[in-house]
Amino acid sequence: MIDATRLGFDPFLGWPVLWIVVALAALAWLGYLFLRGKAWATRGLALTLLAAALSNPSLVQEEREPLPSVAAVILDRSESMEFGDRETAASAAYANLKAQLDADPSLEVRVLESDPGDDGTHLYGALEGLMADVPRDRIAGAIFITDGQIHDLPKPEDDDRHIGPLHGLIVGNPNRGDRRVTIVDAPDFGIVGETANLVIRVDDPEGDDVDVTVSVNGEMTERLRITPGENTSLPIEIERRGENVIVVETPPGRQELTLANNRTATTLSGVRDRLRVLLVTGKPNQAGRVWRDLLKSDPSVDLVHFTILRPPYKTDYTPTEELALIAFPTEELFEDKLKEFDLIIFDQYERRGVITQSYLANMARYVADGGALLIAAGEPFAGPGSLARSPLASVLPAAPTGNVYTGNFTPELTEAGKRHTVTLPLEGRKWGGWMRYIEATAKAGDVLMSGPEGKPLLIVDRVDKGRVGMLMSDQIWLWARGHDGGGPFAELIRRVVHWMMKEPELEERKLSLVAEGDTARVELRTLLDTAPPLTIETPEGSLMEPEWREQAPGQFVAEAPIDQLGLYRAEAGGLEAVALNGPANPKEYADLQSTTEVLSPLARETGGNVFRLNEAGTNLPEIRRVGNRGSASGGNWLGLRERGAYAVRSSSSQPLLPGLLAAIGLVALLLLAWRREGK
Repeated sequence: MIDATRLGFDPFLGWPVLWIVVALAALAWLGYLFLRGKAWATRGLALTLLAAALSNPSLVQEEREPLPSVAAVILDRSESMEFGDRETAASAAYANLKAQLDADPSLEVRVLESDPGDDGTHLYGALEGLMADVPRDRIAGAIFITDGQIHDLPKPEDDDRHIGPLHGLIVGNPNRGDRRVTIVDAPDFGIVGETANLVIRVDDPEGDDVDVTVSVNGEMTERLRITPGENTSLPIEIERRGENVIVVETPPGRQELTLANNRTATTLSGVRDRLRVLLVTGKPNQAGRVWRDLLKSDPSVDLVHFTILRPPYKTDYTPTEELALIAFPTEELFEDKLKEFDLIIFDQYERRGVITQSYLANMARYVADGGALLIAAGEPFAGPGSLARSPLASVLPAAPTGNVYTGNFTPELTEAGKRHTVTLPLEGRKWGGWMRYIEATAKAGDVLMSGPEGKPLLIVDRVDKGRVGMLMSDQIWLWARGHDGGGPFAELIRRVVHWMMKEPELEERKLSLVAEGDTARVELRTLLDTAPPLTIETPEGSLMEPEWREQAPGQFVAEAPIDQLGLYRAEAGGLEAVALNGPANPKEYADLQSTTEVLSPLARETGGNVFRLNEAGTNLPEIRRVGNRGSASGGNWLGLRERGAYAVRSSSSQPLLPGLLAAIGLVALLLLAWRREGK
């Protein structure tokens, strides 16, 4: 304990009122002086005595307990500290520094390690939380042990109450560089079938041109060579509605701290503007009207309906000008603007010379290039005018046998249909019967529904970039009319069309990956009974091979522990999936070079300094205790302030100007003033 004496004041009227009284008295005294009053000195003494009496001075004797100053030490445990010898050097410096500070009994040391799971290095926020309950007049200073990459430092000029003096001990080799790729700008969504501009940037200490590969939804779309340090605009074609994952990669450079930032990704939501459909009806029929009504009922569908009323070779003496207002634009539809359609539907079409063989060859190329074709077969499909006897046969998954089955039968789901996403929700429902079936043999694709004797009824297939569906009956309109209880006509057709439009939720062979926290979860949807081997590539390039666990027929799941931020990639049976653990461009990997430049401005503003440590972390600067003012650092030393704070344990006071004594003195001075003025 320390005994101390001080002069104390406890105004009777409170300080604001006292200062108002003093100001008024001073103005009155100045006025008196201006009017040449004779007792100006006496009256001044009287007013001074009055002010002193009102301030209630006293002599205070205190018993004080000295309080230690508080210093903070923050150790950077972010992911960037794992590269090279940074973590070893930081741990050694941390232990040595703490031992030195603990040896000072006048100093309270608070220590904290940053959260390694944060997106970025947040040391200043950790410091503020650690010292939140410490009065500013007890803070001796703070020391950061880090690689210098700190992401939450305030600007030195923003606030003059920064915690300080702030010092930095920087670990890591400043001469080691790292190649990294970042996505500078990416749109949130775009129109399916159109392009969106992605802006990327590669930074490389070598400065040479760098190869970059870009993949969309697991398929490589472009390889280009760009100049490091420059923003490069990259057009990306949006393939499908929903989430599109875009991955940008660069190969390892000559200088690398990590490969985790050589790959980055972003997600872009595809929005379908309008679904453009071309419906070709071979002849007027009940199914054609149902098809037309279904497509027209959807406001997002732009429909072009082409019905062949009579073949060109039919004898008809009706004048041409009375048959149509304009000639049908076959060349424009089937050659010039064919690729503008998202889906082509042939309903009971028979080759009669209206659509030429060259136009049908164009359609086959259209499918291979990514288009969609749906065949609703009728009796003509089994005859010589069948589309299966045209250039379109190269993309069809089934071929007619020439037989037409007439008689009641009920469509049924096949084993593949019970697993396929198109027909899976339809299992267990009761359906009405159909009356006609065009017998066919499946050559490719997946048979989802069967007709009489288990023969293929609904077949879907992928052809190069496009997709094809075939319905081997012209009787689906019976479901729409409610015959024999009806059936899921609209739901089935919509799901088939959406599958052909490559809707992600309807992919029957799909690998999905979710990486969150400390677990990577992979789900596989397949039509097979067994799952192919699975590999997961980490951001650093290492491989994991977790085992599958079957959840349901054709559905498998696997999990693996993870401990890194960044992009993970899963592969199984030719399918790929990517997922981000954390943000698309983690701050922690944005710049991995050890630096003193980030922390130096704030350190200088608070009176501190930044020191670089050696590979072993043993060359600590000398630690000194300094006063409350001036610089707290030098070339090879850092200072922690000695605040001299204390707590008062007991106190007593003795009034210096009792009221009676003040009143007697005031009266005496006033009488003396009146006497001088009366002479």
